[in-house]
Amino acid sequence: MPFKKVLIANRGEIALRAIRACRELGIKTVIVYSTADKESMPVKLADEKICIGGPKSVESYLNISQIIAAAEVTGSDAIYPGYGFLSENATFSEICKSHNITFIGPSKEVIDMMGDKATARETMQKAGVPIVPGSGILATEKDAIEAANRIGYPVLIKATAGGGGRGMRVCENEKELITNYNQARQEAKQAFGNPDVYMEKFIRNPKHIEVQVLGDSHGQAFHLFERECSIQRRHQKLIEEATSPALDDEKRKKLTDAAIKGIKNIGYVGAGTMEFIYDQDTKEFYFIEMNTRIQVEHPISEEITKIDLVKNQIIAAIGEKLPLKQEEIKIQGHAIECRINAEDPDKDFLPNPGKIDFLFIPGGFGIRVDTHIYSGYTLPSFYDSMLAKLIVWGPTREEAIKRMKRALSEFIIEGIKTTIPFHMKVMDNPVFIEGTHTTRFIDSLKGK
Repeated sequence: MPFKKVLIANRGEIALRAIRACRELGIKTVIVYSTADKESMPVKLADEKICIGGPKSVESYLNISQIIAAAEVTGSDAIYPGYGFLSENATFSEICKSHNITFIGPSKEVIDMMGDKATARETMQKAGVPIVPGSGILATEKDAIEAANRIGYPVLIKATAGGGGRGMRVCENEKELITNYNQARQEAKQAFGNPDVYMEKFIRNPKHIEVQVLGDSHGQAFHLFERECSIQRRHQKLIEEATSPALDDEKRKKLTDAAIKGIKNIGYVGAGTMEFIYDQDTKEFYFIEMNTRIQVEHPISEEITKIDLVKNQIIAAIGEKLPLKQEEIKIQGHAIECRINAEDPDKDFLPNPGKIDFLFIPGGFGIRVDTHIYSGYTLPSFYDSMLAKLIVWGPTREEAIKRMKRALSEFIIEGIKTTIPFHMKVMDNPVFIEGTHTTRFIDSLKGK
């Protein structure tokens, strides 16, 4: 039975995206918000609104009891978590279920399985998905040394509960390994409350390539091809594109087949992303992790396939069979997304929240802007600095780059510093234009 009302437990552009999808599906929406987001666009556009706490995330968007209470008071059938905050919180998924509220995302069991990176690696390896040569949890320094000798230097130590690059260290030799092993465990414990770390072979020339997947409760599994997300700063993505310029049709099929094999093995329901590292030297790819939620960069997959991911996410959560056929999902052109953040690129991307005095959003053929900001809006300092996602489509990658340059040149945000000048430079960079950039691209720009 379709949902009558969905509570959106998020903010910013993804909350607005969910409101739009629900409205097109004929579903009423409730937005929960913090005191800092009282004047935000999602609050203005949702059918109902409830303030659930103060400006800090722990007081509002991470406040499970307040969110559940809001859902019950408003008679919401389901909760849409978006990305970040509680979107991959297994406990929240289970609490929703215990209150007869549908969590628009996977079950607690699947989130737990894929949320722990060591368990996810083991699960995918059993499913026949290639994984980076690595280890299980390293309980002692001796375990770490033995694993590194088996895998071969350089190696990468990673927090099993990690994210955002925390608890991650590269080791070129045994001396570095001993120092970094202890530092990584300490950082992981402070950041995640879990000191466990594991090890992977370190890839020197890596691309970050991910596959967008969809599954339903009827056993269907689909992919919407891949996205290249190699332009990152401190493991945070800045520019994404679909598809990857590094893959030919044969390699693309191997990658997407592996992703489908992986999600079928765990009975995945909803939208998710299988993330891989691609070795430009050996032309091999390896599974690194799965994100059991919608991702910031999902619009570029929508643009090249003309499939609404958020709508299908909601349809899958209702329990309906997704109205898709894999053979009918085709690549149509090329799409690029630039994350426009309130940051100063000239000051090491220092966050720059504040009031937007004037805003002009680019338009024209092949341009899409997903944003929650408007002229006169004050960006709060309590959350991430993303202002908008500028998405362009073109029949070829070359034309998409030209269109992105044109769109960036007419995107005006006055009153605060933004990353628009940085994106303009990247679009003119010969390495990016060639498509040979790796995850170390930003570091290579320093000093230039």
